[in-house]
Amino acid sequence: MQLRFTKMHGLGNDFVVIDLLSQNAQLSAAHIRHIADRHLGIGCDQVLLVEPPATTETDFHYRIYNCDGTEVEQCGNGARCFGKFVTDKKLTGKRHLKVSTNTGLINIDVVDKNTFRVDMGVPSFDPMSLPFTPDNALSASPQPNTYSIDHAQGSSEITPVSMGNPHAVMVVDNIDTADVAGLGEVLECHSQFPNNVNVGFMQILSRNSIKLRVFERGVGETQACGSGACAAVAAGINNGILDAEVDVELLGGQLNIQWSGGNAALIMTGSATKVFDGKITL
Repeated sequence: MQLRFTKMHGLGNDFVVIDLLSQNAQLSAAHIRHIADRHLGIGCDQVLLVEPPATTETDFHYRIYNCDGTEVEQCGNGARCFGKFVTDKKLTGKRHLKVSTNTGLINIDVVDKNTFRVDMGVPSFDPMSLPFTPDNALSASPQPNTYSIDHAQGSSEITPVSMGNPHAVMVVDNIDTADVAGLGEVLECHSQFPNNVNVGFMQILSRNSIKLRVFERGVGETQACGSGACAAVAAGINNGILDAEVDVELLGGQLNIQWSGGNAALIMTGSATKVFDGKITL
């Protein structure tokens, strides 16, 4: 089968976006891995599928696959690219989009042709929402919702956060010297995260500014992780070390995150970029 696609990125976190409104395809895990292969396929961190709305109250349905072929629940950078894709392709004329995912609804606002604001929902610190299974033998940190977790390299203080997908956030002194690859790989598949986890390494610059690197499950370290930025800021606000609006500096660029805490929705604003259109035969 031959499929039209668009290559896009959100701060260097890159995607292949496929319109399944005007095309019919059943993509297997092997198809996804081939598309994502940077040597034999197109190359991307994730494949995003644009599907018809699942209900009359939504505009589209949004599915996300990691480059290893596994389907995941949420992707913040992908959501902004999703908004740009359906806008650029004139699949909608709306400036406010309601999009369903496998774990709920997200709202995407068009700020301008390259900037999109995403309502990422309410962060959850309930361990079972990730899920995360705290070890009763491990002492909890004095920080709320933060745990000490043992692993092959020792132990780490992590805050588990669900943004519709699972994150483990840790504060580091310097992200340039943090062992993102080694520790990220150890924690991603830790037995206390039954569905694996995205691991965020957060350096606090001020109460309104952080640096962040993220080791994404099923992918490895990426240039940017939108849901990871949301999780890191939520953890920092919940733990009293960040204010309600934070600029997040990622390897690929900057996001703005706003969250007033409690049951308020967390808002992410940032860019989305089209790279090229193409066709691939599978």
